[in-house]
Amino acid sequence: MKELEQYFKALADTNRLRILNLLLHGELCVCDIQYVLKATQPNVSRHLSYLKNSGLVLARRDGYRIFYRLADPKLKMKKRLFEFLQEAYKNEAQLGTDRKRLKEAIEAGSCTRSEWRPYSTVSGMPASRSR
Repeated sequence: MKELEQYFKALADTNRLRILNLLLHGELCVCDIQYVLKATQPNVSRHLSYLKNSGLVLARRDGYRIFYRLADPKLKMKKRLFEFLQEAYKNEAQLGTDRKRLKEAIEAGSCTRSEWRPYSTVSGMPASRSR
């Protein structure tokens, strides 16, 4: 029950919901998320730390950059939660705008990925990034 409580506490913030919306498309650098949200690096990092501490997000360091991805998207409870969020996000205007900004950033040569992979994390496609 404690794990479920942590998930829902993490979902109780608009910025964290927006971040999860982006991470449904694969691993991202803080700077990509910062660009889409139009937020400061410390603000984005704080929300990512909260998501990481809740168990919904994992991080890895590559040089001076930190990359974030959904945690264990294939595990039953998390998979269902991420699938629910994916469905719930479809009709939200702000989240659609965020997805569009992320796609544009990637197509323009963002710092993390060179191809757009819609909902790659939940659909079973690899969430790895091209270099």
